[in-house]
Amino acid sequence: MEQFLISTLTVTLAEIGDKTQLLSLFLILKYKKPFQIALGILLATILNHLATAYLGVAISDLFNSSYFQYFLSLSFVLLGIWLLFPDKEDDVDNRFDQFGIFAATCVLFFIAELGDKTQFATALLASQFQSIWLVTLGSTLGMLLANIPVLIFGEALIKPAPLKLFRALAAITAIAVGIAGFIL
Repeated sequence: MEQFLISTLTVTLAEIGDKTQLLSLFLILKYKKPFQIALGILLATILNHLATAYLGVAISDLFNSSYFQYFLSLSFVLLGIWLLFPDKEDDVDNRFDQFGIFAATCVLFFIAELGDKTQFATALLASQFQSIWLVTLGSTLGMLLANIPVLIFGEALIKPAPLKLFRALAAITAIAVGIAGFIL
């Protein structure tokens, strides 16, 4: 259960103010269909994070040494530092609109998540915990916990949010996991 809870917390905090959360805001302002967008986010996140968690476990299996644990711990610390820097909003590709809201959301969210902080966190968590399913479920729930309120409350919710505080909490969480890896 620890894997699930830490994955949920880490990804929820890392997602706040992230480019995929900004994409959620854009999608709800454009389409005004929260249920279809939420289903698209769910499917895209499950597919992306399942593959990412699998890759994280597979890579860690290749490196069964104490040095890999140090590398993994250092990676969490570096992720924590990276989380302190806000993402910049990218232009959204409108060519997927012709496939409908659900499909457009799936494709855009999946692409936006590639190389994202939350994808990197998912790979690290899966490597750390050696758990594809619990990490995928936790990271997916974390994405939903951060994005569903944006879909429900839209721009009114995101503007007053203390993004610096959330970035700091996410950074502290990642760095703490990294330091724990060095100690334990």
